[in-house]
Amino acid sequence: MRDREHEASSAELLRDRHAADVERLLPEYQERIAWSADELRGRRTAALRAVLRSAIARSAWHRSRLSGVDVESISWAQIGELPVMTKSDLMGNFDRIVSDRRLSRERCEEHLERSPGEYLFGEFQVVASGGSSGQRGVFVYGWDEWTTCYASNVRFQVRDWSRDPTLAGLPRIIAVVAASSPTHISAALSKTFSSGTNARRLFPVSLPLDQIVAGLNDLQPTVLMGYSSFLPRLAHEARAGRLRIAPRRIVAISEPLLPESRELVEQVWPVPVANGYAMSEGMFSGFCGDSIHLPDDLCIVEPIGADGQPVGPGEVSHRILLTNLYNLTQPLIRYEVTDQLAMLDGNCRCGCVFTRIADPQGRLDDVFIYAKNLTIHPHVFRSALGTVTAIVEYQVRQTTTGAHIAIVSTDRIDVASLESKIRGALETLGFTDPHVNIDLVAELPRQPSGKLKRFHSDPSEHPGPAHD
Repeated sequence: MRDREHEASSAELLRDRHAADVERLLPEYQERIAWSADELRGRRTAALRAVLRSAIARSAWHRSRLSGVDVESISWAQIGELPVMTKSDLMGNFDRIVSDRRLSRERCEEHLERSPGEYLFGEFQVVASGGSSGQRGVFVYGWDEWTTCYASNVRFQVRDWSRDPTLAGLPRIIAVVAASSPTHISAALSKTFSSGTNARRLFPVSLPLDQIVAGLNDLQPTVLMGYSSFLPRLAHEARAGRLRIAPRRIVAISEPLLPESRELVEQVWPVPVANGYAMSEGMFSGFCGDSIHLPDDLCIVEPIGADGQPVGPGEVSHRILLTNLYNLTQPLIRYEVTDQLAMLDGNCRCGCVFTRIADPQGRLDDVFIYAKNLTIHPHVFRSALGTVTAIVEYQVRQTTTGAHIAIVSTDRIDVASLESKIRGALETLGFTDPHVNIDLVAELPRQPSGKLKRFHSDPSEHPGPAHD
């Protein structure tokens, strides 16, 4: 008993130290938002060279793949000359990639299973991706890197709050409706840094809806953060009069914020709604009130087309390549992520020169590919489903002959008409005799992380008759 109490006390002391480090570091990271374009370019090049030096010196796998790279002459604009790194590379060569030999994949996986959210060896944090793209990823952060990770996560929020005179003197009471397991990065960061001015209360998305509503009514948050797929459910609860809160800022996290979801949330709560684009690999976007900004000082994000070449502003990428400029414990250099992003041209009126992006709308993995290489983008289904205001959530599963769709709704809907509309859209794209079946359900199954995977591209679960 005393040993457990001592461990808990020691962990609390570590978290207090970490929270104090963030408080000291946060002003510096807020100042970076105001860097000029010239300063940003110079700093990014210096940070890239530092990451490459460290990776070559401390990571056996990177030392081999980066041999021959002239680190001292490369600039961030030349990053395309470096090789690409995949999730299979990461997980298959984990022990040779990390810079500390104690951090074997076996040891990190064991820690995730037994002590998620706690410190490993008194200094490291280990998190995992949800595996929605088919393969789970495991990511490790050292002490200073975890501090930077959180500062990157909150700096735009703190800046926004301080710049809005209508919020002067109003406390930031943060409610997070998301994953409860600290294996997920959002829950792990909350567990470490939820203290003082950064205090936040977590409501596990797995709780019954009425319990979440009651908890929010009791807390009266001024900042509401939640999974993008769950915010519409809360908006419907508010419309029905059961949820009685008045948040001043709303942040959608962990999943694409669909246009129809944003519209509903903004109708119910007419306040700024931020689309928090983030990933377990350590990349956190910032919202200034007008735009979503990438953290250009801490990461390099390359939008790549289907042909493997960079795409320009306004074009939706096929995937992105991420270089984390601050994680020296587990270097991620041109790491492939199947997110589809569109970079925006021009400067933001907030004065920040960091890259702006449009609302992320999904992953390459969400695309359905049928016989004869017929490719159907999820937008085909969203366009029909998003127009029905009674639909709270939906999940589309590919079948060999079309799609099986499960829907949660607040009112009756014309299922036959909706099925016909989707069939028509598929036929327009060249799908012969598509079969579309819609079921109304009370709840949709969520992943262990609590996220909702809207599109399942494996037709074997609902095969149906063969498609010609």
